[in-house]
Amino acid sequence: MARFRVLAAAVSAALLSGCTTAQMPEHLGRTFVNQGNPLVRDRFTADPAPLVVGDTLYLYVGHDEARGEEMFNITEWLAYSTKDMVNWTEHGPVMRPTDFAWVQKDAWASQVHEKDGRFWFYTAVEHDPATSHGKSIGVAVADNPLGPFRDARGSALVRNEDTAGPHHWDDIDPTVWTEPDGTSYLFWGNAELKVAPLADDMISFAGPIERIELPDFEEGPWVFKRGNIYYLAYASMDKAISPDERISYATAPSIKGPWTWRGEITGAAANSFTIHPGIVEFRGEWYLFYHVGTLTVGDQTGAIGRRAVAVERMRFGKDGLIMPVEQTSQGILPGE
Repeated sequence: MARFRVLAAAVSAALLSGCTTAQMPEHLGRTFVNQGNPLVRDRFTADPAPLVVGDTLYLYVGHDEARGEEMFNITEWLAYSTKDMVNWTEHGPVMRPTDFAWVQKDAWASQVHEKDGRFWFYTAVEHDPATSHGKSIGVAVADNPLGPFRDARGSALVRNEDTAGPHHWDDIDPTVWTEPDGTSYLFWGNAELKVAPLADDMISFAGPIERIELPDFEEGPWVFKRGNIYYLAYASMDKAISPDERISYATAPSIKGPWTWRGEITGAAANSFTIHPGIVEFRGEWYLFYHVGTLTVGDQTGAIGRRAVAVERMRFGKDGLIMPVEQTSQGILPGE
């Protein structure tokens, strides 16, 4: 019955997004077994964002569809789910950039955040150039983790013109954290890390946008908490070390900081200059989701715009610091 409800929600999402039953993706509701990394092997996926709801882990990803030498062509956000990290169900696209009337293209990195029984989809998109230039952050909402998601405010929460960043794609990669008192915060940015408190409506700000200084911050922030420690993982870059991004992190005693840099979680992704952390606790284990460029699908090999999501276990020392994570082809499968 539970699986039927999930499948029914996915079908509902497809129908309400404009698909007829004849047009719905043939993979909707299909299951597969984790065979190691990359996790999803029949299409290119990037920018993983896990969310745990009850006994289920949902994974939201961008669908990379670049061909040849094309850099990025990310056309939709896909969803997957699992109850055991072994058996996975595909749910197809839960949203496309053009579901926002003010958006031109680009299903860039996103995160779905649950609050008060609703699911808030924060994401980076390319704004319609008629009214803004560059990347913006939009917000969609649904009553189910699989949607249907709808634009929650009819305009961008953050436009390029709203911040004084160094370029027109500095307002990307949103991550959200909600405190026990219900106060929520949005972190985002490329080249500069920004943070602002969200209002109770979750679609406007309750305070000013501020900057957080972190060593080698590049993009992809992800906030989580374990015990009394707050963690802020992010894609970092030091060109003296490598032209590729790594995953570094900082810790703090409060969501407001101060943030102390703690070093590197894992190094550069294979065959991909970008890397994007998605970190979650599920069934008593901590997992680091990221992406690599090692997958081949049909006649297309992995590349900058053809990435593939992977996952590893993440462990902590007695001091609460994250132990280095080795990227492997085995992933979380039992050792031989």
